[in-house]
Amino acid sequence: MAGGDGPNPGAGGPVAAGGRPLIITEDPLLLDDLLRLCAAAGAEPHVHHAVPEQSGAGGDDSGDGSGGSGGGAAGVAGVGWESAPLVLVGDDAARRVRGAPRRDGVFLVGRDLDDPHVWQRAVEIGAEEVLTLPDAENRLVDRIADVVEGAGRPALTVGVIGGSGGAGASTLACALALRAARAGERTILIDGDPLGGGMDVLLGGEAAEGLRWPDFAASRGRVGAGALAESLPELHALRVLSWDRGDRVVVPPAAMRSVVAAARRRGGVVVVDLPRRVDEAVAEVLAQLDLVLLVVRGELRAVAAAGRVAAGVRMVARDVRVVVRGPAPGGLDAEAVAGLLGVPLAGEVPVEVGLPGRVAEGEPPGSHGRGALARFCDGFWQRALGSAQGVAV
Repeated sequence: MAGGDGPNPGAGGPVAAGGRPLIITEDPLLLDDLLRLCAAAGAEPHVHHAVPEQSGAGGDDSGDGSGGSGGGAAGVAGVGWESAPLVLVGDDAARRVRGAPRRDGVFLVGRDLDDPHVWQRAVEIGAEEVLTLPDAENRLVDRIADVVEGAGRPALTVGVIGGSGGAGASTLACALALRAARAGERTILIDGDPLGGGMDVLLGGEAAEGLRWPDFAASRGRVGAGALAESLPELHALRVLSWDRGDRVVVPPAAMRSVVAAARRRGGVVVVDLPRRVDEAVAEVLAQLDLVLLVVRGELRAVAAAGRVAAGVRMVARDVRVVVRGPAPGGLDAEAVAGLLGVPLAGEVPVEVGLPGRVAEGEPPGSHGRGALARFCDGFWQRALGSAQGVAV
């Protein structure tokens, strides 16, 4: 079962979000399991030991386990069959709900892996999936918690990684997050590089109140999406997960996976600044990204170094594209860099005169809306967020 230590801030038509799941079963052992899993997901379900009578009378939906009795499946509608955001039907009750209206969000739950007829019963009640306990406990907790959190479309999640030292990956990551937030997108910026200078510093918020990575190091299982965002410092209209000034620079892979997954479930946009070395924790992040932008200077040595970084990233990431910083005097143009790396070109970020000085004075990258960096980021988001089928850049 999913659980955690550390911060774990707990048919027709779409299924409503944010309500109470409906459990239908007469099996006391199965009910105990389902109540336990709902508690782990932070949900208080409506419970019916048996299907109420067709009139809708009888039954107890208080969640205390005292159910009513009765017959026809049509009676379920009177106590929330159609309005519940999620319906968990015990395998013992499948035959009694066959006549209920078809809807999304129905799951058939049982324990017998070897029952050859379970899928037939699932089809008869219009179930989306058959979940067998205890194997499917984590899956079921996640699904229930999605209902509680009102989870919708996951965030467009973009990683930024430098092809070599000094490529400007952190600058681009910060600017991308800032421009997304300025465009009205719900945005989280995640600093995945413990040895970098700190994204909160780049945004001028190193003293801001909120949790940092070491606070999540003990997290396991599911982290609440809304609670995660509320716990982080808010800087320039976006939420930032960075590192503190302490000595701890290691977060276990499981914690990385849980935190990034929570950020994605919140929706909107997530930008992750990544280190060049792909270890197990970084691989957990890469596996959840929709797109990785590899930032490369238009110089031959930088391209050679970026080739090694790209090889490691492409072993895990689904979609890797190159952003060329330049043009470099006497260097390579953007198309040549992409060709040498064998990576699609996402674009070129021209050198912005005066940017280092403004950053040193406390102006975050990308905040100067008329600069070349901001224009690149604005164009990137217009293309990426405007694509209904995926990331088009």
